[in-house]
Amino acid sequence: MFKERVLTALVLAPLMIVGIFFLPLKQFAIFIAAIATIGAWEWANIAGYQKNWSRILYAVVVFVALYISARFLKVHEEYLIYYLGAGTLWWVVAFALVKQYPGGTDIWAARPIRALLGLCVLIPMWVGFMHLKTQPHSSLLIVYVMLIVWGADTGAYFAGRKWGNSKLAPHVSPGKSWAGFWGGLATTMVVALIFAACIDRWVDPMSVQEVLVLMAITVVTMVISVLGDLVESMMKRHRGIKDSSSLLPGHGGVLDRIDSMAAAVPVFSFFMLVFDWGLAG
Repeated sequence: MFKERVLTALVLAPLMIVGIFFLPLKQFAIFIAAIATIGAWEWANIAGYQKNWSRILYAVVVFVALYISARFLKVHEEYLIYYLGAGTLWWVVAFALVKQYPGGTDIWAARPIRALLGLCVLIPMWVGFMHLKTQPHSSLLIVYVMLIVWGADTGAYFAGRKWGNSKLAPHVSPGKSWAGFWGGLATTMVVALIFAACIDRWVDPMSVQEVLVLMAITVVTMVISVLGDLVESMMKRHRGIKDSSSLLPGHGGVLDRIDSMAAAVPVFSFFMLVFDWGLAG
């Protein structure tokens, strides 16, 4: 299993590096849309659509929705904040669903509802990535969101192993603890301070207010990234499956790798717009 995880990571890492740092905007849009479409094929299974034709149909629906969104936002850029706002609002609703679980499943147990929730995850993710890609120093911003997610995961792992007695969401993900949550939060705060210091020195001088805004956005993004993982775990637990698919040997499916990013990216992008925060070109 470990060998499979390493080999898969060695293949995926260069693909992500090329996608983030070297693809022009249009090709990057297709790259992220491809990831979202594969994720949609997996989400269809999580939603309860087991036949391959129905999963492919759902993936096509998501791809078409992304294409329509791209065409619409190209003409009506002012609606970007509404797309991202709706995506952020979904995670507020998702928090309530996770908190109630295993109760409250009657609200979302129907397959069409779970399919609709997939759109709430995948479309804002794509829109968020595209917003980041159009910003000055876009690669730095995308990598920073990844560092928030990885910092949260890494801090949670070590703190959880050391002090993880009190469970964060025992009915959803028994392995997660409150100690892990606070450890992840502390780690992301350190990441944010290092990132701000590096940006201030080498990219764009930052005022104290800008650093504080960055810290606030980071905290919210980190919390939502944890929620993204919990939501997928809840859906898989309800469905009775361990992984979203077996596409990535040793890692499960694409959704199993991007669940936290799918939550973090639109939220980070939304609050960038709300606070009018960004890096100067």
